[in-house]
Amino acid sequence: MNIRLLAASLLFVAVSVHAEPASTESIENLLTAAKAEALLNSMYANIETAMRQGMAESLKGKKLDAKQQKLVDNMPIKMAQVMREEMSWSSLKPVYVQIYKDSFTQEEVDGLLAFYQSPAGQAMINKMPMVMQKSMVVVQQRMGPLMQKMEAAMKQSMEEAGISDSAN
Repeated sequence: MNIRLLAASLLFVAVSVHAEPASTESIENLLTAAKAEALLNSMYANIETAMRQGMAESLKGKKLDAKQQKLVDNMPIKMAQVMREEMSWSSLKPVYVQIYKDSFTQEEVDGLLAFYQSPAGQAMINKMPMVMQKSMVVVQQRMGPLMQKMEAAMKQSMEEAGISDSAN
């Protein structure tokens, strides 16, 4: 009797450990339902905005001639274009599919797909670009003071170590 129970237990454990891998088709359906391509595109727009703001901050108070200003204005556009070309959805989709295949079972993908097709899931999908944009603004606002504190801490550490800053 104990041997049958042990055999049944081992069979149950073996079956539960080996969950069904997610199919490529279901993962592609999940990525479509989650609007992954649109999220990627909105990320590019956010990065371009962040680059513009970062450049404006770094150039604050500097006088640029018309040619320099034009180059500065075009740089985020060029950088975003390179990023879009090198990290296009067509090149990233197979990578995402493989990552999802390695990470989720079919049951989990089915559950995620059900969520993203629900009203709550659709709200999350539709509002995520705005959430990401607002998050980037908050992070950028905190980066300036953070960098100043880090520079001050580095300078203090250098002074304590007896290393002088030869630039000053």
